[in-house]
Amino acid sequence: MDVVISATVQESARRAGGQVIRAIENDPHLVLGVATGSSPLGIYQEVSRAIGQGLDVSGITCFALDEYVGLSVDHPQSYHHVVQQTIAEPWGLKPAQLHVPDGNAADPRAAAAAYDAAIAAAGGVGLQILGIGSNGHIGFNEPGSSLASRTRIKTLHPRTRADNARFFDEDQSAVPLHCITQGIGTILDAGRVLLIAEGHTKAEAVAGMAEGPVSASCPASALQLHPHVQVFLDEGAASGLKHREYYDHAVTHASDLDL
Repeated sequence: MDVVISATVQESARRAGGQVIRAIENDPHLVLGVATGSSPLGIYQEVSRAIGQGLDVSGITCFALDEYVGLSVDHPQSYHHVVQQTIAEPWGLKPAQLHVPDGNAADPRAAAAAYDAAIAAAGGVGLQILGIGSNGHIGFNEPGSSLASRTRIKTLHPRTRADNARFFDEDQSAVPLHCITQGIGTILDAGRVLLIAEGHTKAEAVAGMAEGPVSASCPASALQLHPHVQVFLDEGAASGLKHREYYDHAVTHASDLDL
């Protein structure tokens, strides 16, 4: 796991975005896993700028991590709508290039299994972008999630619903109770993982992810089992790390990182 700490949120997004841009340049048919939330937005803006300078994304395929159950696809907080606004439209993607779980399916469990199968049929995710929840969740894999889990329905933790109330006019009761999310096992199948986090509110979760025991109590800690993970942090998000000096030293002397 490479931990890359930047002085500012903007610098962290620039460095993380550069990794995504190079991945697309190296594989014009990249299968890219995309996350919602505020943390990855700077990455998507970096890619948008690169597209304006000639980056070709016409051959990529994107799979979203998760979706609320019960929100219409045109609800402003459905992840169908969010990824359309933050990725598909700015990047000029065609509808067939972007896949999101069907939270309104008549049988959400069957829809979850079909989504997992669709990722496999596309050849698997080459690069998965992640944020991290304040309780250590990745995707919507809440504490207690199986580290081998596949795409499925999950009940959202009260803390997650409280965190996400800001997107629903601060009304926690309006945040759906359930979601379809890629499982931890699904995420770990990706060829590479890139996680970005910002701010002191994520510091405890980041420390548990990178330096704590591998445990379902901190689902993101499962990333310690993946051979190719890059973590991009600002100073706030990095403030709980015990081995900060080593991370900076390792990045300074890395031969395979272009940051």
